[in-house]
Amino acid sequence: MSKRILITGAAGFLGSHLCDKFIAEGYEVIGMDNLITGDLKNIEHLFGDENFVFHTHDVTNFVHIPGKLDYILHFASPASPIDYLKIPIQTLKVGSLGTHNLLGLAKEKNARILIASTSEIYGDPLVHPQTEDYYGNVNTIGPRGVYDEAKRFQESITMAYHRFHGLETRIVRIFNTYGPRMRLNDGRVIPAFIGQALRGEDLTVFGNGSQTRSFCFVDDQIEGIYKLLLSDYVEPINIGNPYEISIKDFAEEIIKLTGTHQKIIYKPLPQDDPMQRQPDIRKAKQILNWEPKVNRADGMKKTYKYFKSLTPEELTKKDHKDFSNHIRK
Repeated sequence: MSKRILITGAAGFLGSHLCDKFIAEGYEVIGMDNLITGDLKNIEHLFGDENFVFHTHDVTNFVHIPGKLDYILHFASPASPIDYLKIPIQTLKVGSLGTHNLLGLAKEKNARILIASTSEIYGDPLVHPQTEDYYGNVNTIGPRGVYDEAKRFQESITMAYHRFHGLETRIVRIFNTYGPRMRLNDGRVIPAFIGQALRGEDLTVFGNGSQTRSFCFVDDQIEGIYKLLLSDYVEPINIGNPYEISIKDFAEEIIKLTGTHQKIIYKPLPQDDPMQRQPDIRKAKQILNWEPKVNRADGMKKTYKYFKSLTPEELTKKDHKDFSNHIRK
């Protein structure tokens, strides 16, 4: 009998790729998403597959899945600054109430659960590169705190369930990931730059561009998550690409990739924007036998091809959703 897995945030960027991965591996996949930031077009190709079912549901409410469940992947959460600054309360709730509900479901089903954490738990780091034993430098009351602290609480309650209830848990700390199905104009670096280039706009760099990021192609990220789920390792582990680049240099790469001739313009750096992001992936290499394989040049070509396939309406659309009906004060 095939294994059965619940994937929350299934219509999102990473969630949809995880659905593809586990379908390809022969699992029965239950996708769940409230579609606040997810998009059904990311998973519509799976709707005819007998091993895939989808439920529109908000995991901050009670989650019930009939029958056996072997695994849970909790990827439901706004993940870009534009999203979590617009829906801060929902962001905090999905990291707290949503995680609590899914941990309870995992306990009920005796299922292994993997929680999607993030490099944002390190805040604006004082340690570089970031190792898993670094506790971070986070402003709890700043505008980014709603996301950072939601993820930090998520890790804490997950480890509490592991220690107190003996639940099989896994925690992945995801660093900047890119690839097809990213949302255009969601506030993250790559879709923002490519969207501006395709629309003929100047590329916006915040600060002086010296801040760094490390970009991991989605296929590599999904493979790391898959290996972590099936491993015996219970503590948080970084999954990302350690190759670091400054935002200014990356903007110049985008201009070269797209063959456009826009200028780079500079705007003030947002509050608490991290100056450095680079994962230490020694644990992933040693424990999971994982490291990224796709270099940025190849990954960006695939990503650019995806964005070029969007319609003119999608390219000029400034916002993905109207959040007003989803915000609970």
